[in-house]
Amino acid sequence: MPTYRDEAVVLRTQKLGEADRIVTLLTRQHGRVRAVAKGVRRTSSKFGARLEPFMVVDAQFYIGRNLDIVQQADSLGAYGADIAADYDRYTAANAIVETADRVNEAESTPDQFFLLVGALRSLSRGEHAPQAVMDSYLLRTMALSGWAPSFSDCARCGAPGPHDRFVAQLGGVVCVECAPAGSPRIGGDALSLLVALLEGDWKRVDAAPPRELSAASGLVAAYAQFHLERAIRSFTHLEKHR
Repeated sequence: MPTYRDEAVVLRTQKLGEADRIVTLLTRQHGRVRAVAKGVRRTSSKFGARLEPFMVVDAQFYIGRNLDIVQQADSLGAYGADIAADYDRYTAANAIVETADRVNEAESTPDQFFLLVGALRSLSRGEHAPQAVMDSYLLRTMALSGWAPSFSDCARCGAPGPHDRFVAQLGGVVCVECAPAGSPRIGGDALSLLVALLEGDWKRVDAAPPRELSAASGLVAAYAQFHLERAIRSFTHLEKHR
C-alpha cells in the first residue's frame, strides 16, 4: 500500500459526511497535507481527539486519489486543551495556524514546521504574552518565506538607517525620500521591539509595556496581511477583544 508517516500539526478540520472529517495538517517532511480522517466523530474513535486543531501528532497516511487518508495518529504534543482554556491564547493560536495554512499552501520546509510547533508549545505553557508569541511567529514565518522585513536600512533604496517611517507595502522601514505621503512614523522603542520579536529576544519583549506591544502588533498584522495577499480572519476577533 502507498503509505507514508510524518510528524504533523493539525491546522483545521471540517466535517465530512456523518462521521468523518477533512483534516488540514502541516507536516515536517511533506508540507501541507489535506487528508480524510474516517470515523473520528464517533465516540468510539481511537484517535479522534488527537486530530483537533493545535495538536501535534505522529501520523500515518494512505495516499489517496484526491485526498490522503489518516490511518493512525499518535499524540506528540497535546497543546489544544491548554490553549482553548484561555481566550487570548486561543485567538492567537487561531491566527497562527491560519497564517501557517496560507504560508505553506504551495510549499513548506521543516523550519516552518518547527517554528509552528514552538509557537503552539509556548502558547500552551503561557511562557509569554499570547500577542507577543503570535507577532513573533508572524515575523519569523514571513522571513522564512522570503519576506523578511527591513528594520534598519531603507527597504526601498537601501539607505542606511535608522529610519522612522514604516510602510508594509515597501517591505519595512523607509527613508524620508522613499516614504509615500502620510506614511506612519515609528518610534525607536517600537522599532527595537519589532527587532526583538523577529530575533526572539524575549527578555526585551517581555519587558515591553502593553501599549508598545499593541502598536507593534498593528504593524506586524499589516505587514503579514499585505504579503499574504489575504486578510487573516482571526485578526478580527483579536481587534474586538482589544
